[in-house]
This record gives sequence, C-alpha cells and structure tokens, in this order.
Amino acid sequence: MNKESSAKFPVLLQEKTKPILLVYGILIAILIVAQIVSPGFISYDHMETVIRQSAFLGIVAIGQTFVILTGGIDLSVASVISLSNIIAAQVMSGTDRNVGAAFAMVLLTGLLTGLANGCCVYYLKIPPMVMTLAMGSVLEGIALIYSKGAPKGNTAPFVKFLGTGRIGGFLSPLILVWIILSALTILVLKKGLFGRNTYLVGTNTLASYYSGVNIAKQIVLVYVISGLMSALTGILLVGYTNTSFINAGDVYSMNSIAAVVMGGTSIMGGYGGYVGTIAGSIIMTVIISLLTILHMPVSGRDIIQGLIIISLVLIYGRQMLKNR
Repeated sequence: MNKESSAKFPVLLQEKTKPILLVYGILIAILIVAQIVSPGFISYDHMETVIRQSAFLGIVAIGQTFVILTGGIDLSVASVISLSNIIAAQVMSGTDRNVGAAFAMVLLTGLLTGLANGCCVYYLKIPPMVMTLAMGSVLEGIALIYSKGAPKGNTAPFVKFLGTGRIGGFLSPLILVWIILSALTILVLKKGLFGRNTYLVGTNTLASYYSGVNIAKQIVLVYVISGLMSALTGILLVGYTNTSFINAGDVYSMNSIAAVVMGGTSIMGGYGGYVGTIAGSIIMTVIISLLTILHMPVSGRDIIQGLIIISLVLIYGRQMLKNR
C-alpha cells in the first residue's frame, strides 16, 4: 500500500461530527414530541423497554451497516431472522440443555447464508439486491418446510433471561449484549484494518484492489457478519417472545436499511458508520412505539412511518452532502 492511499484512510474512517449531532438532535426532538403526546413516554421503565426493543434492530443493523458501507445491501436479513427464530425454539424446546446446540445451528445458518450471499455477489457478479432478495425467498421456503407451516417449541430459561431478564434488577442482558457488540463494531470500523478496508472497498473498488485489499475476502466477510447478526437476533427474539413465529423477522429488513441510512451511512457505500446507526435504530423504534400507543391502525401506521422515514433521510442526506 502506498503512502498516498494510507493517508486517505483517516478521512474514510471518520463519521463527521455535524451529521452525527444532527441525527442525535433528531432523536432528542422525537423523544420530546413523544413525551408531549404521551406523558410518561420517557420514563425509565418505558425507555428501558424502548431501548430493549431497539437492541434487536440495532444488532441486525450492525451487519447491514458493514454491507452498505461496501456499497451492497442485504435484503435476506428478515428471512434469516425468521428461520433462526424457528430453529432456535424447536431445538431448545424449553430446556437449557439444548441452548448450545440451538446457538450453534442458528449461527451456522447465518454463516452459511452470508457466505452464499457474499460469494454469489462477488464471484458470480449477481447484484446484491437481486441475490439477497432471492436468498430470502429460499430461506422462507426452508422455514416453511422445516416448521411444516406451524412453528413448534419455546425458549429455554437462559435465553428468556437474555431477552427479558435484568442483571441486578436494573440492567437488561439484551441491552448489555447490544452495548458490547456496538463497542466492538465502532472499534473495528474506526481502528481496525478490517474497518479501513470496508470503507475503501465502498469508496473505490479499483483503488482498494491496487492498494492490496483482498476484495473477495472483504465482501464475503461483510455478508457473513450480516448473516451472523441476523441469526443472533432470531434466537434473542425467541427469548423475548418465548416462542417462534413464521414471519418473526419481517419488520427488520426495510427497518434495518432505514436505520443505517438515517444514521448517516451513504447507501452508495464508503461513508458513515455505526455511531449514527445506533441513533437511527432508536428513532425507528420510538416512532413505531409512539404510533402503537396512539392506537394508529396498521395501515395508517405504515403510511406515517414511511413518510417520517423519507423526511428524516432527506434531511440527513442534504446535511451529509454539505459536510462532504
């Protein structure tokens, strides 16, 4: 790698301060509005529930952030979550003895899915949107075959503790898991070679090739990360709901993309990071929670949620362009 390429890395790694402040400013504004519309919304107990729910989206969005930073997209996350959710509940069958096997099978499912997505995107040159959408369809079929259309089983006590318990009666294990994964993600993106290569591939594939980056390895690995994070979300959801659902992951596909883009990561790749994605995940959850509290019909909820997402992404997109 030449000195000129190396000098560019710090620029690629930065999440500009102004856009980050903007997205967190939007989060604070939405919380104030929510408190006015629904007094008590920002109480500790309710916000703990909101952050807990945000953790699921935030964990999925870790993988989506890595993929989008390389200029790709993963539309299979919802199907990975649903299939993992079904497998986990059926394997655990309510006992801690099977937790290890459940985690192993679920994470293997995510790993193989990510591996297939990454290899097909890079080696077969299938567009990421097409490949991951097709993979999602395949996984949906597998989920139906595996569950015979009627998911069985339930969570083990340990996984239920992860999803709904509290450490010392105060801290949710689920939130702690999200904090740890978030810290690792931010550290990798800001300080690690893998993070630098992720930004470089998303910025200029040809330049990254001449800089000595193993592009094939990089692209395959970001999809593997996405698959693993989605699979982990699937098993954690079993702990939260105590059972599995055939469409457990449906809400996470578009919402994970919205959280990443809303958090300041360019859909074209090469710019952004996970610090903003955290705020984007919480914003998405707060919007959904507020509309539910207001007893908004599902159809109206979807329309309003979509309009808010478009507005926030447009506002952020303009600010991001100004700060480039």
